[in-house]
Amino acid sequence: MARTLWVLVLLLLVALVFYGMRRGWANRARRQADLPEFPAVPADLADESEIRESISGFYVGSTRAEDWQDRIAVGDIGHRANAVASLRGSGVLLERDGASPMWIPAESVVDARVDHKLANKVVPGKGMLVFTWRLGDQAIDTGFRADDESTQDEWAKAVRALAPAAGRDDNPEGLT
Repeated sequence: MARTLWVLVLLLLVALVFYGMRRGWANRARRQADLPEFPAVPADLADESEIRESISGFYVGSTRAEDWQDRIAVGDIGHRANAVASLRGSGVLLERDGASPMWIPAESVVDARVDHKLANKVVPGKGMLVFTWRLGDQAIDTGFRADDESTQDEWAKAVRALAPAAGRDDNPEGLT
């Protein structure tokens, strides 16, 4: 009888933890409801040639640029997934497994860098490619960890070259 009671208490505790996690995620999505809709992938994108060869890797997530832990939870943007990144003259496309593709238009790009943290994920060294871009008035950081980390510095330079000269800033984390 005592063992059954302990098992029930443990199951109740586990249920409360999952309930709290779910409620926290829903509250975060509600707080972020003021974000504009994410850009759709252009229909004629397949006709455009790639600037750099596509790379496979892992979509880490997107956050508000001023807070590397404030993961965006609206829609399926907050879901981590394996992905393939391709760079075109009109922007960056992240084709995510099991989630909608993510499009970052070239005119929205502010900066790109190789970093070690984003969206509550920390990796050793500088092992993550981070794109800083604008979604309406909000600066967004989007993280991608390439399978071949040696390509990330070249990718950061190529994406940085897409940024319109007027939109560049030496301190993109300070954008609001």
